[in-house]
Amino acid sequence: MSFFEFSEEISALSQKALEKCKGEFEKIDKLTEFNQQRVLKAFINNGVCESHFAGSTGYGYGDRGREVLDELTAEIFGTEDAIIRHSFASGTHTLAVMLFGVLRPGDNILFVTGTPYDTIHSVIGITGEGMGSLKDFGVNFDIIELLADGTPDYQGIKEAFSKKTYKAAYIQRSRGYSLRPTLLHSDIEKLCAIVKSNSNAIVMLDNCYGEFTEYNVPAEAGVDIFAGSLIKNPGGGIAKCGGYIAGRKDLVELCTYRMTTPGVGREVGATLGNSRDIFMGLFHAPHVTGEALKVAVFTAALFEEMGYEVSPRYNEERADIIQSIKLITPEKLIAFCQGLQSGSVVDSFVVPEPWAMPGYDSDVIMAAGAFTNGSSIELSADAPLREPYAVWLQGGLNFHSGKIGVMLGAQRVLSE
Repeated sequence: MSFFEFSEEISALSQKALEKCKGEFEKIDKLTEFNQQRVLKAFINNGVCESHFAGSTGYGYGDRGREVLDELTAEIFGTEDAIIRHSFASGTHTLAVMLFGVLRPGDNILFVTGTPYDTIHSVIGITGEGMGSLKDFGVNFDIIELLADGTPDYQGIKEAFSKKTYKAAYIQRSRGYSLRPTLLHSDIEKLCAIVKSNSNAIVMLDNCYGEFTEYNVPAEAGVDIFAGSLIKNPGGGIAKCGGYIAGRKDLVELCTYRMTTPGVGREVGATLGNSRDIFMGLFHAPHVTGEALKVAVFTAALFEEMGYEVSPRYNEERADIIQSIKLITPEKLIAFCQGLQSGSVVDSFVVPEPWAMPGYDSDVIMAAGAFTNGSSIELSADAPLREPYAVWLQGGLNFHSGKIGVMLGAQRVLSE
């Protein structure tokens, strides 16, 4: 029995896709168990208890729950230190704190994986002159664009370090609004090796969407400091907001001074009752990430059956939760997002339309019916209305509801 009306064609295509996915789902289950054990052991090792969930107010001095969260996050990500806070407004804010925390006027930074995600442009100074970007403060940047196949230009990176001294090298793990491959752990490891063999630069990583999608953590690849958002993978669909920064102790310490004020750093910051959600979100994160991976794999298999180009393919290695589909026309792109929205647990009655979203250079359409506004670990899809009219889908708190949303989106595409 189905509570949703699907055409015979979509039902048949869905069944074919599920058959193709069985082997991939087994791999995801093994990965999920490994990462769940990693997180559980960290909770046990850090003696997490109910008193750590209590909130603080005012300055937040002596908030033991906040301290344990930092220690727990560092152990989960295999780093010397970490900060995790609800007060980070977004992933971009968290990345900006990392960049401004470490870099100083006169420093050079090299972006080794091409032009970064749209919202980072005004942070580093590609756009937004006079807003207080890194460029405004005298931090210079260079970008090594990706090769035609979307992979890093390793030779170009080596040559850049031979010509100039860089304080840091910046890696973006996920694809953003591009169709290049997401970086696997092995790719990040290779980039780190090139940077460190040709310079003394600090390796920074935008780890958004990548947490718990592989067996390894970025520190094992040689990354010095990395950051991510709690309304993506590590928040487990429970954290209402926030972000984390993890890495070398000296670098994380510098970031604490940018997060609050120099000389105070991590010693202040009331938790206001948010600690329980962050603890619980971290605990659930490996499982929820595994469910999102299954939704992505199923989506790839289904749209391959429908004849569309997808990236990655259903049986390719994955290092994030994002699935892209080339839908060819703006009409099909809009139809998919509207169909997905109709299967959302929240705001299913809303009809998404393209709009001029701040921080983006073209109209963007977003489908998201989430318990937490903007949460990318919950089922969502978004895309700028520009060629090749690809949509980027991510999330799904559980596979079975995510599958329904994707099928509704696919049915709308077929009807267009």
